Amino acid sequence: MGIVDRKQRQKEEVRSSILDTAWDLVVTEGWQSFSIRKIADAIEYSVPVIYSHFENKDAILLEFNRKGFQLLAEALAAAKAGKPHPADEIRAMGRAYWNFAFANKEYYQLMFGLGIPTCETVSKIPAMKDLNEVISSSIIAMVPEGKPLPFDPFLKYQSFWSMLHGLVSINMSSLGRSTNDHPGHEGLPLQVLEDVLCSFIRGIQSAGQPTEH
Repeated sequence: MGIVDRKQRQKEEVRSSILDTAWDLVVTEGWQSFSIRKIADAIEYSVPVIYSHFENKDAILLEFNRKGFQLLAEALAAAKAGKPHPADEIRAMGRAYWNFAFANKEYYQLMFGLGIPTCETVSKIPAMKDLNEVISSSIIAMVPEGKPLPFDPFLKYQSFWSMLHGLVSINMSSLGRSTNDHPGHEGLPLQVLEDVLCSFIRGIQSAGQPTEH
C-alpha cells in the first residue's frame, strides 16, 4: 500500500471513529448534550482534529440524517416488496414507518426535529428522493393503468408522510405515560394507525370514482 493510500485509509478510519463516538454520545446522553468538545474528549482527539474532518457540528448531524433516511427508505422498500396490491403496499409501509420510528428514536428525533424536512434539506439527502419514490409509486399504482391520475401524487405523498409523522410525534411525546389513564385501550395507538391508513387508502380509491350528480 502506497503512502497516499495509507493516509487516505487512516483519514477514513478517524472519520469513522468520530462518527461512532458521536453516535454513542447521542444514544447515552441525547441530542441536547451533543457537542464537538464532548466528541473530542471521548475519542481523545484534539478539537482541531475533529474540525479537520467535519466543518462543524451540523456537518456531523447531516451525516446522521443521511443515514437515518437511508435506513427508513430501505425499511419501507422491504415492507412493500412482494405485496399483491398497492393498497397492501401502503398499509405495509405505514406499519414499517411506525416500527422504524420507535425502534430508532434517536435517528427519528434528529430527522424530524423541526417537523417535515424542507426542500433544502431534501437536496442534501439523496435517500429522501428514494423515500419519495418508494411511497409515491404505490400511491400512483392505486389508479388503474391507462387512467389519468385524479389527484396530485406529490400532494398525496405529503399527506401520507404528514399523517404518519403526526401519529408518531403524538405517541413518541407520550412515551412513559401510564396506560392506566385509558384502561382497556392499551393498543389504541396501533388501532389509530390502522384506521388512518384505511382512511387514506379509501380516499385515494374514491378519488378515481365518477361523481354522481
